Amino acid sequence: MLEYIDHFGISEATISEVFSHALRRGGHFSEIYFEHTIDNLITMEEGIVKEAVKRISHGAGVRVVHDESAGYAYTEDITPEKLIEASKIASSITSSEPVTKPGKLSQTTFTNIYKIEELTSNTELKQKIKWIEEAEKAAKKYDPHIEKVTVSIIDSLSYIQIATSDGAFLQDVRPIMRIIVTAVAEKNGTRQIGISSGGGRIGNEYFRVKASPSFHGNEAARQAMLLFDAINAPAGTMELILAPAESGILLHESVGHPLEADFIRKGTSAYTGRIGEKVASELVTVIDDGTIPNDRGSLNFDDEGTITQKTVLIEKGILKGYMHDKISAKHFDTNPTGNGRRESYMYPPIPRMTVTYLANGESDPEEIIRSTKRGIYCKSFRGGQVDISNGDFVFSPIEAYLVEDGKIKVPVKNLTLIGNGPDVLSRVTMVGNDFAFSDGRWTCGKGQNVPVGVGLPTIKISQITIGGSDLS
Repeated sequence: MLEYIDHFGISEATISEVFSHALRRGGHFSEIYFEHTIDNLITMEEGIVKEAVKRISHGAGVRVVHDESAGYAYTEDITPEKLIEASKIASSITSSEPVTKPGKLSQTTFTNIYKIEELTSNTELKQKIKWIEEAEKAAKKYDPHIEKVTVSIIDSLSYIQIATSDGAFLQDVRPIMRIIVTAVAEKNGTRQIGISSGGGRIGNEYFRVKASPSFHGNEAARQAMLLFDAINAPAGTMELILAPAESGILLHESVGHPLEADFIRKGTSAYTGRIGEKVASELVTVIDDGTIPNDRGSLNFDDEGTITQKTVLIEKGILKGYMHDKISAKHFDTNPTGNGRRESYMYPPIPRMTVTYLANGESDPEEIIRSTKRGIYCKSFRGGQVDISNGDFVFSPIEAYLVEDGKIKVPVKNLTLIGNGPDVLSRVTMVGNDFAFSDGRWTCGKGQNVPVGVGLPTIKISQITIGGSDLS
């Protein structure tokens, strides 16, 4: 496990005093979230380092929970005085009631899921520049029409400490890294852009065991050049095949968010009150799991101090549960699932996904394609939008192909997928046996940005609306 360094210097006696102030007006729970994060960014464009930044974020947030309300305050100055001041502000949401007495702190044990050989955050700048140059060279070499390449390596190392009024005390070191390559190609007066990225809670061994800088350079260039041969997508209703791994973002947006329990608690989700009901094809099992080793979305424990776990949300088409933080878990009289997450110490935690995926099936991926008369095969996405209240979504694929008579034909462009999450899941007719996780590229926004993971095998959806520009 990475060595934990105490950047805060706050005694147990001070923490107890902070909790005494936090709970003095009747709050039933409080926590202190300490964070010291070192962020590094280096970006090269056309062989020139355009940006090299190192930032340090340091502070603590105090939350007081009373029934289903929460008060929150934070400070960048981690001193006993400032923490007590923050606790008093946070406690102002409560009214004078019997005071909850804080428990004695006890170190919580957990299994470390960040197996790191060599931290990217400790790597010299000249080595990062070598990786960037390798990616740029590969992209430029791919095709003479690649006219501009931008490469970034982003990494951070967070020292996290959480103390809770019911006695939990946890400390963690959270690494994360990512490489992003963007290639711009120009041909016959037209420009196309390709993007490739990856990473996770992993170190420099990522480039050896998962994907080299050259791979990402080639992939960004391939994607840009592919679009020159793409035809305008047909419009209308047709079959949809989602490729493994990256296509899981469609599941994340259209199904994952509506299963976050704050939306359920407020009654604004299409899945509210439907536990035990059939909400998808019997081929569909959806899981959120924060314990996937080295995945971008995984955590040893969430930002409330709950150990992360594997949570089955939908099992063989039946809705089994939701993703809970402590507030929603108390509301539904259940246990938190390790999904209380926050962007930083400046934000209170809310229910968020970790690594969300659709489980492996039994169909041969090639048979899924052969069985398709006319449809669209999607390999990767930019993202999308979803209406939580009814599950309606719109997605824009980056790389997609026309499928006709059981064969993948030409690439297509200028298309959107328009559908409804619960409806689409009910139309899953085949699930492949080629499950894969995304390669650490996704960040989810929900008022706060947090890293997440997705996964999927090849799946076939019998019918979806394609928004295209070719009406033939």
